[in-house]
Amino acid sequence: MSATTEALSQSAHNEALDAPVHIGAVSLRVRDLAGLTAFYRDAIGLSVIDQAGGHAVLGVAGEPLVKLEAGAQHPSSAAGLFHMAILLPSRRDLGNWLRHAAETRIGLEGASNHLVSEALYLSDPEGNGIEIYRDRSRPEWPRLDGGRIAMATERLDLDALLRDADGRAYSGMPESTVMGHVHLRVGDVGQAEGFYRDALGFEMMVHYPGASFMATGGYHHHIATNTWHSRGAGPRRDNEAGLASFELVARDAEAHAALSRRMAASGGDTASTVDPWGNRITLRG
Repeated sequence: MSATTEALSQSAHNEALDAPVHIGAVSLRVRDLAGLTAFYRDAIGLSVIDQAGGHAVLGVAGEPLVKLEAGAQHPSSAAGLFHMAILLPSRRDLGNWLRHAAETRIGLEGASNHLVSEALYLSDPEGNGIEIYRDRSRPEWPRLDGGRIAMATERLDLDALLRDADGRAYSGMPESTVMGHVHLRVGDVGQAEGFYRDALGFEMMVHYPGASFMATGGYHHHIATNTWHSRGAGPRRDNEAGLASFELVARDAEAHAALSRRMAASGGDTASTVDPWGNRITLRG
């Protein structure tokens, strides 16, 4: 399939959500609630769903993706959010967002072809990392001997991506945009695997030096962890800026019950738990 043909294809199938458990909304604790709300609305392209008092909820088609909470009292420590990853439905949509970023001078920090996906990277005004990406279809994902997914970080051709934009005025992120994954900074990858894989039941998908990528349902990753700038980091403090929590969403009652039991056994309760660095995870189903 050519890039242009692929760009015009709008499949209803979503690889990230085709799983027993996937990522829901990501909550950030912020210093400048009004400024961050404007950024996620105008620069990223989310719609304000709710805004009152000390919080704002933004998303797509009424589905919350980013929740902002006022009241950050301490700078973010070494552990916490590396990036949240907003998944667009198609390559054309990614091209549209890139053109919007170029026209409005939104600074990018990276752009990568990961073989299974194509991704653009930036940070919000308070330093929270954001990935905006699109998935290749699952049959296109390269495989290693034994069937494991192959991922890499290769150069993304931005000029080619811009050519696949549709040229219309940008009107925000399209329907079917979801939160595809979260990538966390942790103090120890092995300890992170012990929590997310062994305690919560995610499957190990890919190892990078200093990083691991885990998922349910055969997705390339719903949760990633790395120690690239946080090796040996301890627990985060209360009321730190940055990640406040993120949701895990169960596909059905069976998956919900299984994850609820795992959360309680991990030291939390049936609706929430915290990882070894104080990152809070809540269950929605």
